[in-house]
Formats: sequence, structure tokens, C-alpha cells
Amino acid sequence: MPDSLDQIVESSEAERLATGFEFTEGPLWHPDGYLLFVNNRINVIYRLTPGGEPEVIRENSGAANGLTFDLQGRLIMCEGDNRQITRWEPDGSITVIADRWEGKRLHRPNDVVCRSDGSIYFTSPGLRLPPEEREIDFHGIHRIAPDGTVTAVITDLESPNGLAFSPDETILYADNTRRGDECAAEKERGEVCTHQYIRAYDVAPDGSVSNSRLFANMHSAEDGVPDGIR
Repeated sequence: MPDSLDQIVESSEAERLATGFEFTEGPLWHPDGYLLFVNNRINVIYRLTPGGEPEVIRENSGAANGLTFDLQGRLIMCEGDNRQITRWEPDGSITVIADRWEGKRLHRPNDVVCRSDGSIYFTSPGLRLPPEEREIDFHGIHRIAPDGTVTAVITDLESPNGLAFSPDETILYADNTRRGDECAAEKERGEVCTHQYIRAYDVAPDGSVSNSRLFANMHSAEDGVPDGIR
């Protein structure tokens, strides 16, 4: 692991906690001391307590990917296959909190964060959808207001993926992850892929976003792309 990680964590040495999965995503640490994560190839969400074995806590998850908690501690999930954002209620039921913007179906929600005002921001890339199934003509980041209103706040990314707020929530960071199409072809030719980068945006007190700017180039000819950044 990069030596620079020592500036963030005490040790940058990776430790394997569990194995045998197909495609893990969406790691989320619970304050009670366990890890939630998904295996979205088989539509499962797991709970892993340190020293224990993974426990299935939800099946048929709609290819859940990014996870976060809202201000009440309820689990918020990006369901890619179902093209919606859902909330796991205390009684075990699932509530759809967003599946459309201006009457149009979302693409495939990928990652999600909650702001301290109760609003929820999520990425909605559409490159994995057939063109004829895309109802929105951009790959963006949307905001769910505390009253449930869904707005589009960012529309200048090719394939938005991970997102995160600065500690004071005045800046939103989002990465562009282009795994296939041009990027894969470029890397196969040994060329640098220019579709990999992180942008930063100013966030106003009302939750609106402005001042899009490049935060970091992650152009590379090597394997790997920017993904989750929380």
C-alpha cells in the first residue's frame, strides 16, 4: 500500500478480513462496531463483526451498491438494478425515497452520502444502461431534500461514481470512473486514460452546488480506476 496512507491511518498494511465473494462494494462502518458491505453480483448485503464470519442481512437487494446512514441511523441504499434509492426502516420494511427526477427514471444509483441538514446526495451514472433505457440525458449527481424533493446538482461528469463532503460540508468531491468504452481501449493500447479524475464543488447552505473545478487528475495507463472516496 502507498506510504502516504501512513498520514491517514496508523498502519497502511492491508489485512484480509473475509474472502470468497464475487464483487464486494459499499463498505460502511456502523458505530456499534461492525462493517456492512454488499456483494452486488448476487444481490446480498452482509454484516461483518471483527473476528466473526459475514452474516447475510438482506437478500434480493436490487444490486445494492453504495450505502450510508441518514440522521436517524437508518440505512440508505443505492439499488442499481432497481434504479432507485431506498431506506431500511426500523421495522425491516424498505421505503423508496427516490426513483425519478422530473418524472424520468434514474440511471443506476451508485454511491450516496448524507449531509447534516438531512439531505442526501447520490451519483447516477448511466453508461451501464442501454442507450434506449436512459430517460435522463446526462450522468449526474442528484440531491434528495429533507422534504423528499429530488434535484440535479451536478451534470458535468461523464460517469460519476464516488462522492464525499469535506469535514465542514462546504465542498463536495466526486470522481469520474470510466471503466469501459474508450478508457479500456486506451489502456489495452498502453495509452493513458484521460477519463479518470476527481472534481470539487462548492456547497451552499441551501444545498445547491457551484464552482465546478478539477481537484485531481488520475490519468493512468495502469489497471485500476477511482471509485469510492469516503
